Amino acid sequence: MGKFVIHETPSGFRFNLKAGNGEIIATSEIYKSEDACRNGIASVQKNAPVANLEDQTVANYETAKHPKFEVYTDKAGEFRFRLKAGNGEIIATGEGYKAKASCMNGIESIRKNAVDAQIVKEEK
Repeated sequence: MGKFVIHETPSGFRFNLKAGNGEIIATSEIYKSEDACRNGIASVQKNAPVANLEDQTVANYETAKHPKFEVYTDKAGEFRFRLKAGNGEIIATGEGYKAKASCMNGIESIRKNAVDAQIVKEEK
């Protein structure tokens, strides 16, 4: 089972969603407060299971409605994704993957792990 790990940074709070094996599968932006960070987690839990998929790596891709996972290639040529909430805000991002299939597996892992993942706060 996955877990959301909240940790404090010099400029606020951020969360990582970790899969059952401990690998980080998604990361948040930095929030000003822990409560805002927890709201971000709730948004991922709500949106990830029902999010549409927009594959921006194919020609003439169809724009999907929010909430959605956007799959794209970064400047280094790696595949990445971002999860956008119903309002279009980015609520989680993934790491770079060499293979598109690995990126898609990351999205499926979020769909599976986010809903009932426990939330823990990392102590300094």
